[in-house]
Amino acid sequence: MPAFDERLKELRKTHGLTQKQLATETNLSERGVQNYEISKRKPEYDSLIALADYFDVSLDYLVGRSSSPERLP
Repeated sequence: MPAFDERLKELRKTHGLTQKQLATETNLSERGVQNYEISKRKPEYDSLIALADYFDVSLDYLVGRSSSPERLP
């Protein structure tokens, strides 16, 4: 299964976003998004939630622990 960095990049590209656009939409820094995608840094809890909420996927999917993007009710 893809790791967080790969999954984030895949989701971003699937949604047709640049790193800057994703950063703006999620209130993260562009540098932060860049660092996440190259595995230079790991996101904090609030950032993970913001990304999962934005893409409407589960945290497990986002971090590569599940192949299903479905969120539990």
